[in-house]
Amino acid sequence: MRAAGDSREIAVDILVAAGAWPPRTKLRQLAERAVAATLERACPDLDSGSEVSILFTDDAEMRGLNRRYRGKDKATNVLSLPAAPPVVGRLGPPLGDIVLASETIREEATDQDLAFGDHLTHLIVHGFLHLLGHDHEEEAEALVMEGLETAILNDLGIADPYAA
Repeated sequence: MRAAGDSREIAVDILVAAGAWPPRTKLRQLAERAVAATLERACPDLDSGSEVSILFTDDAEMRGLNRRYRGKDKATNVLSLPAAPPVVGRLGPPLGDIVLASETIREEATDQDLAFGDHLTHLIVHGFLHLLGHDHEEEAEALVMEGLETAILNDLGIADPYAA
């Protein structure tokens, strides 16, 4: 997959393990658009040959992964699991995994009156930014990351998820 107007290649591996998800072809299209738009904005120097894996699963599996990797015994919407410690702007294959939980994402979309596809796209962008080395633990980092998310989603025709 290439970002629009870009010669860099990045492989997007999709695995649907559990949960109520749209068809695999729709998930692939959505994921590839989100990854391409994120690359254009957030990582202009990405080397060809990089790879990201995206696991679409349910809350039960997500809860186990969140407990294992973050010590939190509850489901979450998205987890990013870098293959190696990320450095902003410098990457190589493989980048890591993004894990998404269907029930949590559907519930959030309903509660926030968002289209499911738009919310899912936002979470893929968010997860991919983590693999690119971005974080939101500190306020300054959060402002940068949220600004990137907003710009990327705008490029995709999706409203600012942080607007009040």
